[in-house]
Amino acid sequence: MNFGERLKDLRTDKGLTQPQFAALAGIEQSYLSKLENDKSIPSAEMFDTIVSALGVDAATFLQKMDRDVIDTTLRHVPAVSQFKNQVVTEQVHQTRRWLFGSAGAWILGFAIMLAANDGIFFPNNLYVYKSPGVFLAGEGENVFDSYGKILALQQRAKLISNEEAGKLLSEFTARRERPLTVEWPESRGTVYYVATENGKRRFELTRIRGMESSGNRMLQYIGALVFACGFAGIFIEWRLRRLKRQLL
Repeated sequence: MNFGERLKDLRTDKGLTQPQFAALAGIEQSYLSKLENDKSIPSAEMFDTIVSALGVDAATFLQKMDRDVIDTTLRHVPAVSQFKNQVVTEQVHQTRRWLFGSAGAWILGFAIMLAANDGIFFPNNLYVYKSPGVFLAGEGENVFDSYGKILALQQRAKLISNEEAGKLLSEFTARRERPLTVEWPESRGTVYYVATENGKRRFELTRIRGMESSGNRMLQYIGALVFACGFAGIFIEWRLRRLKRQLL
């Protein structure tokens, strides 16, 4: 939009005829007609007079004009330089916001994917523990391995009969030797103990089993999406900047 087109556009928006606006601005109607037909260029003082009569500021008047027109026909007007500086400053601030926002999206997206990979919020592993059974106070923790050997020695020493040894071993197996396997989403060390009614159990870590957590899969998708938004933000900012340059 040229200067004359912009002036006519704002004048008609105000509902003013050429004679009415000429009287309001204190200029000749013939001169106003030349301005609107781009047959004359306003001086710096006349530009300020016209803008004031329209009841707008310089930035509002200039924002819809072609950039080439502003640079060629109105470069002598101080308000134009201020407008251009303001546009550049706003562009710098907007670019910084887009860049900081995009960088924040990259960092956040990478952090979310890293958290999913390390299982910070949802476990990726199951820790498998096994206990051979319950041992009583005063007994060694290897009682389940040594009890049968102790009975065998007692048999050899003729302290108990074969029938008694078999009965004792059966009772021990039924009451005490009760293997139990548990799985935990977090590590409890290589060994931990649990008190029971008659004694306690010793649980020993046997293996770590990996698992695929649906929560971590979701976090991976979210992290990748946020990370991609960072690149999209840079691209959109670049496209907007090019579009603004074409419009100004």
